[in-house]
Amino acid sequence: MGTHAHKQDAPRQVSIAILTLSTTRSIRDDTGGHWIKETAKELGHNVVYHRVIPDDAAAITMTVREIVETITPEILLMTGGTGITPHDVTIEAVSPLFAKKLTAFGPLFAQLSMQEIGSAAILSRATAGLIGSTIVFCMPGSLDACKLACTRLIFPELGHLAKHLKGA
Repeated sequence: MGTHAHKQDAPRQVSIAILTLSTTRSIRDDTGGHWIKETAKELGHNVVYHRVIPDDAAAITMTVREIVETITPEILLMTGGTGITPHDVTIEAVSPLFAKKLTAFGPLFAQLSMQEIGSAAILSRATAGLIGSTIVFCMPGSLDACKLACTRLIFPELGHLAKHLKGA
């Protein structure tokens, strides 16, 4: 079955959790997280969780496990902590939990970022993978990065990803 047929038969609604990692933002000023939430809802998806936590590896690992094991969303969208500063620990906290990696996400995001922001795209370590029965995307925390990752890569494939999660 080709990609077109897979997408035709894919679910129109998926469950999404949003987790923002930041030492400076709160839920009130989480512009990227709020944009993701509103856009996902406009597209007909079910946002089941939205929270901001500090850039702390142990807290990130614990929260991701809690989300995946108790809330069980099909998709977890994480923003922030993907750069190279000492506070950027999202990738180190999440990658060991991946049972499978979506290895194309990071390079495709970097390619799109290069077109948008030029050579600064090399600072991103965006990544994605499967934890339990949840697909997790880790993207930079800026609003523009969230919009780029979601509109160009993630949102167009949500139903298709959910279909494969169910083994179809």
